[in-house]
Amino acid sequence: MIRILPALILLAPAAHAQQTEWTGFHGNGMAQKYSASTQITPENVGDLEMAWEIHTGDVSDGSGDIPGTVWSATPILANDLLYVGTPFYRILAVHPDTGEIAWTYEPDDTTLEPLSQPELKNRGVTYWEGEGDGPCARRVYIGTMDAELHAVDADTGELCADFGEGGILDVNQWNKPDANFPLSQLQPPTVFRDKLLLGWAGKDWHDAANPLGSVFAVDARTGELDWTFHSIPEDYDGVTGTSNVWTAMSVDEENGLAFLPVSSPSADFYGGTRTDSIPLATSVTAVNGDTGEVVWSRQLVNHDIWDYDTVAAPTLVDIPGEGGSTPALVQPTKMGYAFVLNRLTGEPIFPIEDTPVPATDVEGEVSSPTQPIPTLPKSPIGDDWGGVFGLADIASFGYCSRKFDELRYEGRYTPPSLEGTLAYPATAGGFQWGGGAVDPESGILYINSSRVAQIYQLIEREDYNTMTSGGSEAEGGLFPMTGTPYGFSLTNFLNPIGMPCWKPPYGLMSAIDLKSGETLWERPFGQTQQWGFYMPESWGSPTIGGPVVTASGLIFIGASMDARVRALDAATGDVLWKAQVDAPAVSIPAVYDYDGQQYVVFAVGGNSIIKPQVADQLIAFTLPK
Repeated sequence: MIRILPALILLAPAAHAQQTEWTGFHGNGMAQKYSASTQITPENVGDLEMAWEIHTGDVSDGSGDIPGTVWSATPILANDLLYVGTPFYRILAVHPDTGEIAWTYEPDDTTLEPLSQPELKNRGVTYWEGEGDGPCARRVYIGTMDAELHAVDADTGELCADFGEGGILDVNQWNKPDANFPLSQLQPPTVFRDKLLLGWAGKDWHDAANPLGSVFAVDARTGELDWTFHSIPEDYDGVTGTSNVWTAMSVDEENGLAFLPVSSPSADFYGGTRTDSIPLATSVTAVNGDTGEVVWSRQLVNHDIWDYDTVAAPTLVDIPGEGGSTPALVQPTKMGYAFVLNRLTGEPIFPIEDTPVPATDVEGEVSSPTQPIPTLPKSPIGDDWGGVFGLADIASFGYCSRKFDELRYEGRYTPPSLEGTLAYPATAGGFQWGGGAVDPESGILYINSSRVAQIYQLIEREDYNTMTSGGSEAEGGLFPMTGTPYGFSLTNFLNPIGMPCWKPPYGLMSAIDLKSGETLWERPFGQTQQWGFYMPESWGSPTIGGPVVTASGLIFIGASMDARVRALDAATGDVLWKAQVDAPAVSIPAVYDYDGQQYVVFAVGGNSIIKPQVADQLIAFTLPK
């Protein structure tokens, strides 16, 4: 279904700076999520109206034969078309000003099964343009959960026969023959010159031994393998695995570098079977984009037993200063820290302190005595969970207080335990895969964060074997961690009626001056919904998805639980505009100009981690013409 807003013919607008392309998951390869557009301003953003919307039809709440969907796709503007992928692995090419569909790619025989994730997931497509013209000179790529990468002609939607086998590359050919899951292609590839950089997603919470972490660089035209990066030594096979790159990557083509956010090794919450050092695990690692050779790497968590995956592509920016600019990288983390590094060397721009942390008391585990903690910027979610939320405690007749008294908690990095550990921030908290947006002119970073407390509990194997496994890291559940002496239980710290036992706010938006490391402002962001009611705005909301900042001083973001999209004043964090959409918009918006008109486009798909509401809505907003 398509609905189009009739144009209102007014006086021609004044000239404004334009963003005529949005060619990557983060707008550009540097993961800046910055738009040069200036037509929509803090003064007129309140006039935004829907320009058009599309319902793709590719959605499921999981109640029928098709698994539930999670749609986090960034729309891509290139080649005079807007491209978007769906959780059913279709590609839609849409006219960016009207929402009319130019063509649709329908894959044959695609497996709609949750082979490596609890639900069907898609974060969109990748666009690549080569030299010359003719068929498949411009291409769009989409991956599938069963480890295929499809390449289609960006003009027609036809498969590019010279890529892989008839247009489809089998990424699983580089997996182990007896692997326990396929190398799922849920995150669109990252473009580095004429190469596609492919990470993969897996099922790391189930077993200790998994496919070893790897990134593949393939030729954008043929799919031929160029180089492979390994995050774990090959002689660790059968002991541990993952430390994969499941999220987006970023690139600095001028300096020939690609930056890999490497996740944690398996088993996620017990490291007694992997006590030898794995220096590239839970790291940000820079590689030569042409060869895959490691240039530098910085481990962000020592011996990770919290599932603190390096969750987002690092944002690259040249930080302005009196003596010239500094080539920087900002790596957001689940811990709520942003590591600011020189992207050419990996050296910290703000000091990082090796800080003592609590020791494990679990037999067989050997936790790290220290963790690296940056001194600046300060974590917006704080260093302590803040204590029991009085209202939730009263409403549950003291449940929250009683439960907290049973748990182990000694601050950040308290290890998982047999009695149960309060984990703050937990795997669902801190910064998430949307990352931050940066204004390259001012050097100011805008980033959303979640304050979430969870309970981590190891369970003796004999006891665990009587239980039924199921769930996912962020949602909670039981995880067997096969190959270790323990299973694992993860739950959100809620009272029996579903209220968080920790104090609000649950979500924040922050502005950080990267020149000084100081926080300029910090505001609760979003609204929590419970029992059909909106909670106070001062409580904020857990968020998934990231912001975009514009040259005119606006932040556009969905991300929150209340299924609204918003525009914030970049100078203050004040909400200047908001609109209701069909589900939480857990995607990064696209902000672009087309034919003299600025548009803001959201893929609205929902995510069961923050709310059991899904949708298939692609919606564009603009000023009246």
